[in-house]
Parts: sequence; structure tokens; C-alpha cells
Amino acid sequence: MPEATEPRWLLLIHQIPPKPAYLRVKIGRRLQGLGAVAIKNSVYVLPRSEQAREDFQWVRREIVAGRGDATVCEARFVEGHSDAGVETLFTTARDAEYAALAGEARRLERALLGSRKRAPIGAEHAKQALVRLRKQLSSVVAIDFFGAPGRETIEGLLVGIESRLRPAPASAELRSPVSADGVRARTWVTRRGVHVDRIASAWLIRRFIDPKARFKFAPGHEYAPRASELRFDMFEAEFTHDGDLCTFEVLLRNFGLKEAALRPVAEIVHDVDLKDGKFARPEAPGVDRLLAGIALRHKEDEARLAEGAAVFDSLYEYFKRKR
Repeated sequence: MPEATEPRWLLLIHQIPPKPAYLRVKIGRRLQGLGAVAIKNSVYVLPRSEQAREDFQWVRREIVAGRGDATVCEARFVEGHSDAGVETLFTTARDAEYAALAGEARRLERALLGSRKRAPIGAEHAKQALVRLRKQLSSVVAIDFFGAPGRETIEGLLVGIESRLRPAPASAELRSPVSADGVRARTWVTRRGVHVDRIASAWLIRRFIDPKARFKFAPGHEYAPRASELRFDMFEAEFTHDGDLCTFEVLLRNFGLKEAALRPVAEIVHDVDLKDGKFARPEAPGVDRLLAGIALRHKEDEARLAEGAAVFDSLYEYFKRKR
């Protein structure tokens, strides 16, 4: 990463001739694919890196070849735009793309369930659609430079769909309460970049299931666990989304945690994570912003878990005493 006194950004400043008309559309799509955002008309920005420099240089050559003009430069914002404001432009753009994918995932989930008028779609058709959504998600993740919170929702929806498509287990042992005695001092694995459901689930694990739990953060949604490890909120995890249940709710169900104060906490986590308004908890928007702030303040997952645990300790205590 650049030093604080060095330019954090690369700018592409261009002028594209009105004809041929397709050139402006082509360049716009190319910049969108790179994840660049506009800070004003014809001025695009990317976080400074060698890859971003090369990407902008290629776009510049295309513009010049089309008889336009373009300049690539390094920049620091002194007045007007701020670093935080530009980061917000990036996260807003990525959140919009994540939200569009989440909409497609919800439509796929409804198609899997079927309705009175329509039969459920076949598993193979659903798997093909799931592969396409995963590919689209990977493309957005590749240009999500500042960890937009919307990724958590689409990841959870896809994990839930994957769980529906997996063959049902021979027994219903996970549907029955699991004893916590066999999961003492285990290593619990989840995806890097923890946010709402994973922060809440880690708190629940340490507070009520495995007080000596250690957490490990895997780079991708696929991970081959060691014999002593348990996975949560990730692909093929032992504990993850199940239908319209988020991972926090699955942990409550599978470990038979029935304490009344945990119920409203679970409803808040569900509403924030899946954004389906199922419980319409009034606390959800505030908790959402609070956890988003923690994610912005801390890049390290352990720091996010530590500060997030304080949030859920307080929520739990509030609902416990409110009764």
C-alpha cells in the first residue's frame, strides 16, 4: 500500500469524440468492468496500484486510437473530494451490483420452491444458474476494493441455495439439537472479510457453544477442512444458511439454544443479513450501520470479531433485561 503522503489514486481524464458513437459506450463499459468510478464528467478514478495503472493505460490507448484524448495521472485529494468520500463512491457502486445479484438469487430461490401456478425448476437448471451467479459475483468481488457490505447478503443467499441443492442427509441428526460437548476448543473456519452473520455467529459460538473456540479465515468460499475443524457460513459448511435461515439461526436450531433473549438477536441478524424484511426489527438498520462501521474501521477479521462481540453482548443484555 502507498505511504499516507503518497498519492492514493489514479485518475483517467478523457475527451471522446461524438463519432463513432459506439466508442463512448465501449469505453464506458470497459471502465465499469475495471471497477472505476466517475468523480465528475469524463474523470474516472481507481485506487493506485500497478494493475490499475496498466488498466488505465490500455483504456487511454483505445481512446487515442479512436481519435480522442486521455491522460492518466496520480492524485491526492486536498479539497473538495476526500479519500473517504471517494471510497464511498466505490462501495455504493459495488453495493448496487451486489443488490442486483441478490435479486437474481432470490428469484432463483423462489423458482426452486415453486408455487401454485408453477412447478419447481429442475436441479440441473438451478445448478447452471447458480454457477452463472457465482461467476458474476467473482467478477464484482475482484473490483470490490473497499469491502462493500452488500457482498454478505448475496454470499448468504448463494450458500442457502447451495444447501437446498445438496442431497438430503440419510438421517436428520443435524435437525436435532447437537451437544456442545463434542465441540470444545475447536477451530472454526469461515470466509475472510467477516461481516454481519459471521460476526454474530462467532459471538454466539464463543458465548454459548465453544468458549475456547479459535477462528480461522479461509480465502475462498471453498475450503477443505482438517479433521478437527468446523466450518460456518461458507460453502459446504457444517453450519451455514439453510433455506431462508441465516447461519446464526441455524446454530441456534442445531445446538438447541432456546434462551428467549437470543430470539430477537437472531431476528435482527436475519433482517440485516438477508435484507428480506422478514421480521421488520426496528433495531436492524442501526445494527447494520454499526457493523458496517466496524468493518470500515478494521481490515483484520479478528479485530472485527472482537469489536462486534461487544455489540452483541450489549444487544443480548438489553433483551435479557427487557424481559
